Amino acid sequence: MSQLLEKLAAWKPFRAVVVGDYMLDVMVFGNVDRLANDAPVPVLHVQRVESRAGGSANVCADLVALKATVTAVGVVGEDDSAKALRAELAKSGVDAAGLVTDPSRPTTTKRNLIGLAQHRHAQKMFRVDEESREPVSAAVVERLLAALDKALAATDVVCIEDYGKGVCTSEFCQAVIKRAKAAGKPVLVDPAALADYARYAGATAITPNRNEAEKATALPRPDGAPPEAYNEVASKLVEQLGLEAAVITLDKSGALLLESGQEARTVPTVARTIYDVTGAGDMVLAALAAARANGIDWYDSVRFANAAAGLEVEEFGCVPIALERIHRDLLLRERDTRGKLRTWDELVVEVAALRNHTANGKKRPEVVLANGCFDVLHAGHVSLLRRAAALGDFLVVAINADESVRRLKGPTRPIYSAADRAQLLGELECVGAVVIFDQDTPENLIQTVKPDVLVKGRQYRLEDIPGAAFVQASGGRVELLDVVEGKSTTRTVERIRST
Repeated sequence: MSQLLEKLAAWKPFRAVVVGDYMLDVMVFGNVDRLANDAPVPVLHVQRVESRAGGSANVCADLVALKATVTAVGVVGEDDSAKALRAELAKSGVDAAGLVTDPSRPTTTKRNLIGLAQHRHAQKMFRVDEESREPVSAAVVERLLAALDKALAATDVVCIEDYGKGVCTSEFCQAVIKRAKAAGKPVLVDPAALADYARYAGATAITPNRNEAEKATALPRPDGAPPEAYNEVASKLVEQLGLEAAVITLDKSGALLLESGQEARTVPTVARTIYDVTGAGDMVLAALAAARANGIDWYDSVRFANAAAGLEVEEFGCVPIALERIHRDLLLRERDTRGKLRTWDELVVEVAALRNHTANGKKRPEVVLANGCFDVLHAGHVSLLRRAAALGDFLVVAINADESVRRLKGPTRPIYSAADRAQLLGELECVGAVVIFDQDTPENLIQTVKPDVLVKGRQYRLEDIPGAAFVQASGGRVELLDVVEGKSTTRTVERIRST
């Protein structure tokens, strides 16, 4: 397992402070079936309205999904949008005591009109923004810094999310960075689209996209420029701002990482089906901060952030990506060399990721577990596993280790090693993962995985099946399936040996 996967397996909760522009995203969903009679514009027939945390609030939600305890520091108005935003933060478990109310300005609100084209897929039609970009007053800054000071001692990392809405003034950003550095806390910045990044000087790291980086350094690059073309851009950012690292995100080309005093490195990403890029920058900042808070080096932190952002763009709107989903995504990237074989810890992560991902209103995925020696794979095995997989959404096949098979079947078995058996089973499309257990029964494994469905052949009595009582007591079910007559490993081995 790679060093990054080892770090993820040992992941620990952490604390973060998010400073910046807090927003409320209002999603107005409806159907679009006609044009208006009085103008050549589509008519949105509203079906439902949702409120979501946006801007810095979305970074908070992303961090919570990555196991952080989060304190929010920012500004809201004295209006209904502020109440809705506070409610969304509370729902996520974010401490919003650091949100300062300023009656002179509205809560930044983005109202998105989203139509379902022919009742099929969501398409953003229009957006209406309510905001003020005026710099916050000195009195508000004092209150914000007081909130920061209160949270700083207990935090592990500080994030600045600047959308240019008036909160992240030069004076305020410099005060945040100086206070954090004095307390020994790293500061990671997702910058606004500015021509001058002086306000971020002294931060630990900065995460602009390619366009933002070009603008801030006045070093434009031609369209389609390769990642190494941004070496000079990153170098200028690190030198001028006194950064520990600069991370320039490059869309499908991944990211360029430059650590102070080292050579720039390209961090590749995986090609994705992009549905909506909204929130990708927020996710990069949150994931990078989370990885650094867990002691992961810069290169692997960027790898982790790339994977998180890739999953984000596959969703519609801002959807926090759980740690388990990112961990699973990175695990699956090793499938070409490792097949579907998982350690117990890896399987727990993969199952948790499946259960945490219920996007688009889908029901909670059901995990099915079948176990056995599966020594010489035959048609009876394949039939049973196909039917087992059809009982849920993800089939785990647990196989006895070699010593366990010998204890159960005798000294001449198994015919194939556990590694070979796992590889063969992994080639079956219906199998999601394979795991090896050393004990004579999979009882401990079943209690670890907590399958929704436990499958066994009908030749077994329910009361004799290891783990059956646990699964039923946990709200799951046990399914006994008919075996294929005349098909068994023992008979197959005997027939081969007799010829």
